[in-house]
Amino acid sequence: MANTNKILTAEEEAALVKPIDDHVAKIQAQIDELRKDGTAKVTAIQGELDSLKKDRVYTKSEKEERRKKLQGELTKAKEVEAKNKDKVAALIKDARSYIDQHFNTYYGPVSESAAEEKKKANEDYAKALTRLEEEHKANLAKLTDAQEIKDEKYVYKNRRFDAKLDRDKAIQAAKDRKHEAFMHKTHLIDLLTLSHFNLNEKFLQKRENYVYTFDTKQFLLRNGLYIAIIIIFIALCIITPVIKGGTQLLTLNNVLNILQQASPRMFLALGVAGLILLAGTDLSIGRMVGMGITACTIIMHQGINTGMVFGHVFDFTTLPAIAKIILALVVSVLLCTVFTTIAGFFTARFKIHPFISTMSNMLIIFGLITYATKGVSFGAIESDIPKMVIPRLGSFPTIILWAVAAIAIVWFIWNKTTFGKNLYAVGGNPEAASVSGISVMKVTVGAFILAGILYGFGAWLECMRMTGSGSAAYGQGWETDAIAACVVGGVSFTGGIGKISGVVVGVLIFTALTYALTVLGIDTNLQFVFTGIIIIVAVILDSLKYVQKK
Repeated sequence: MANTNKILTAEEEAALVKPIDDHVAKIQAQIDELRKDGTAKVTAIQGELDSLKKDRVYTKSEKEERRKKLQGELTKAKEVEAKNKDKVAALIKDARSYIDQHFNTYYGPVSESAAEEKKKANEDYAKALTRLEEEHKANLAKLTDAQEIKDEKYVYKNRRFDAKLDRDKAIQAAKDRKHEAFMHKTHLIDLLTLSHFNLNEKFLQKRENYVYTFDTKQFLLRNGLYIAIIIIFIALCIITPVIKGGTQLLTLNNVLNILQQASPRMFLALGVAGLILLAGTDLSIGRMVGMGITACTIIMHQGINTGMVFGHVFDFTTLPAIAKIILALVVSVLLCTVFTTIAGFFTARFKIHPFISTMSNMLIIFGLITYATKGVSFGAIESDIPKMVIPRLGSFPTIILWAVAAIAIVWFIWNKTTFGKNLYAVGGNPEAASVSGISVMKVTVGAFILAGILYGFGAWLECMRMTGSGSAAYGQGWETDAIAACVVGGVSFTGGIGKISGVVVGVLIFTALTYALTVLGIDTNLQFVFTGIIIIVAVILDSLKYVQKK
């Protein structure tokens, strides 16, 4: 049974918080008085100066005169602020100390009251269900007509639903009461410090807001796939030593190998993520990699190329290593960007779905490279070149730093540039974006160009990692890994939804899972089955989130 004595009335709650409010209000009044001619005036004058810059009423000379006057007032206000700084800090310290010592005399009883209110709500709900069931049975016993029985069952179902709603409302009210009590402390500190919270206060606020807004169903919808994959990975870590005679999966060397393998793929996933953000995709990624790595291998080949391209043998032996590295990168990026730009143009100009335009690219690229090279592999690149671009610092592979740089740059583009904002806008609603003055065509082609640049870099890095061995067949199936990583990472196919952090997590998850399955000796073909299952589950969860949002 709920202890109703612990449930506070509004008057009792107000009485508990009044001593705290009164004490802090006295200190706040002293602080406000000290800030009146200092901090408050500084803030007001700085606001006027900012407004003055945008003002079009004053002439240039009037603006300058007004600015000088305000600057003089600002200097005096800052002097007052500096003079009173120590006094204000001491008062804030006293108020904070008082709040820390006494706030729980208010918050503790409110928390207990909220807990009892929840308990009472559940008990009342259980009683209501029992009463409704008894009434329902009594009513059914009196009825003989089929339609009346059906109506009674319908009414009973609705009454149960209403009872549940009443329970949920009561629980939410208790939850709100406790949350508001906690946030009252934040409000007091906010006024005292002008929103300058310390790290502990910020952490407690974030924790409280997370707990307050937490919803189990939504949490599982957003993170269920991650949780499942982590559980699978943990299971693989446990069974690998048993099956493989003591071989440990989760070692520093294996983690570095996973990050090393993920680095070139990170470029590909970051590239296609921008296209998925536009509610598109790219089926030509694998062939782009094959094209890029073939070109890089030819340019950085050790000695004269034995293979031919359209019947011509290339010889880059006269070029210094650094020139080969730069030329290979430029050619790889240029080739990939040309093809993605073509796909982007047809997608934007003629409203062709990216599925079709990139599938055409895939076929054209594979056909051209295979025909031009007769499908042969071009062997290894110069052994010194990878040491120059991606050297190992002890056991640390620096190729990881290239991926980190790519993540930082693309994050900046997505979040801090006009193009990035337009990318989200076009992906979310292209018609609305167009009406608001955004060029849908420029944004679409721009996203494809950015993808091409990233594909070229990714192919170039993969060539370094694998020391060459470029052929048209290299990279087959990589498009599914890149797309799957984005989908698992929360980049929605509905458009306009996705984060760089999600893409990174998706790539790492897939690379780690593939690595673990390979170490365990699982057949490559069965690994495709795992990938397929993960993709379909990710898309289903994404669709459910979209349906709920709608």
